[in-house]
Amino acid sequence: MLGQIIEIEGIGRRITLERGFLAVSGPDGPIGKAPLDDIEALILSNPAVSMTSQALAALAARGAPVVVCGPDFRPAAYLLPVDGHHAQGDRVEAQAEATLPLRKRLWADIVRAKIAAQAAAVARDGGNGAPIGVLVGQVRAGDPGNAEALAAQRYFPLMFGTGFHRARDGGGANAMLNYGYTVLRAATARAIVAAGLHPSLSLMHRSRGDALRLADDLMEPFRPAVDIIVKALLSEGVTEVSTETKRRLAHVLHHDFETPEGVTPLSNLLGRLAVSLAQVFTGERKKLFLPMDPLPLAKTEMEAETSED
Repeated sequence: MLGQIIEIEGIGRRITLERGFLAVSGPDGPIGKAPLDDIEALILSNPAVSMTSQALAALAARGAPVVVCGPDFRPAAYLLPVDGHHAQGDRVEAQAEATLPLRKRLWADIVRAKIAAQAAAVARDGGNGAPIGVLVGQVRAGDPGNAEALAAQRYFPLMFGTGFHRARDGGGANAMLNYGYTVLRAATARAIVAAGLHPSLSLMHRSRGDALRLADDLMEPFRPAVDIIVKALLSEGVTEVSTETKRRLAHVLHHDFETPEGVTPLSNLLGRLAVSLAQVFTGERKKLFLPMDPLPLAKTEMEAETSED
């Protein structure tokens, strides 16, 4: 069963643990419950929320991250479990000792996958993805030519229009992208911890003070999956982040990808990717587990809903 992304957005909400359930109540009494084992991540988007330490510990025991959002739905803090895997010590040690050439090779594979996904997203939307796709062949170990940045410069105007500028603290489309990326980042962080890796030891990202640099690395190929949803919302005239918008964006984790081992939802794919990275670090395999097709299968549930409108 795929996990749920639970968001608490109302004022005065209180979160407690009740016999294996996460219970939410408000000033007027109980609101609802969710089984702990079904929760992929908990997002707190309202500052006026209280939560018991018992509930936090129960989520941590199941590997579910708690995301505290700041302005414009950007994450201000993540709470992750300390223990994630029986071989965590050995895997983190191997991760810390990974050579620079190995990390550069792995980063190049991730960048190629991301650029291919961006080109495919533009093409699926009816545009010309060739100016982006041609950059895949230019990526070398460590991406010294910064093909990733060049691809982004070409991608966003083609995907969202020439007047669009990506801004982490912007509204409208940017706020929707922020929320979608927050969901994706939380799921990636969970997969990393569950695989016995440390989320701060990255392949390439070096943002000072960022505790989830490895999550930022591994989520890169899947950002266009969020972008596709945002583009569909914009085409419907949606310009603000609402409850329904959040539901649509969180659903990205259920979108199916074609992989070497069959079709699997993104939530499971992230887990396999993180495990494959751990196995590369320990010498058990050579390559990362990446999808065969860079985008989710066409006509996912949300895209089908859009096309029928």
